[in-house]
Amino acid sequence: MFPGIGTVLNILAIIIGGTLGVFIGGRISEKLRNLITDVLGCVTIISAADALSAYWDKDLQSAMPSGWVILVVIFSLLIGALIGSLLRIEERLENLGVSLKKRFSSDSGSNFVDGFVSASLIFAIGPLAILGSISDGMGTGIDQLVLKSTLDGFTSLAFAASLGWGVALSSLPVGIYQFIWTAIGLFLGSILASYQVSAMTAVGGVLLIGIALRLLRIKQIAVGNLLPALGLAPILALAAHQFI
Repeated sequence: MFPGIGTVLNILAIIIGGTLGVFIGGRISEKLRNLITDVLGCVTIISAADALSAYWDKDLQSAMPSGWVILVVIFSLLIGALIGSLLRIEERLENLGVSLKKRFSSDSGSNFVDGFVSASLIFAIGPLAILGSISDGMGTGIDQLVLKSTLDGFTSLAFAASLGWGVALSSLPVGIYQFIWTAIGLFLGSILASYQVSAMTAVGGVLLIGIALRLLRIKQIAVGNLLPALGLAPILALAAHQFI
């Protein structure tokens, strides 16, 4: 096997699941498709709760003084939101979705952009994307990415049933994102301490809540603009660990 094989499997799982979902989706009523999206929103809340459990990780709590973990999470989100807004990440993601829709989809009534943006964020934010890709790059196994591929395959099937081809094409940014982490694992080894990964995972849990609110049509939060918070979390956690 070669470094990156785990991400290749993940990409194929999303494409296959998304393709099957599109064909199944054509036979499902709009009412049922909306219900599927609602169910996925609820499941995303469960995923968010699982990610947020990293907030209470012993390594993270012991790495810095009491009360500083929540500050790391808050400042990661606030500074990340500022950076993301300046870079217009959410807008660029949406524009990329629109561009791909014009090229690959002739169905103007589809939820292509929503599927592309939401699926891209959901598949990339999870801790398995980072940990599994680093492990793949370091040559210590692809078990985590095999698990993620299985989960993403079923999730993309369900998403595509209501949101269309955009879900399958979300494999593009997800693949790029995971290949970057694989390269980091390959060339730099284990660069993140366990408490830094926990900080990143906890911040990811907050972003997943935002995605759940979007899927449930409660609040259209620009989660894409919060993505820089994922990169800031381990940096701020390191700063708090070293200097506080």
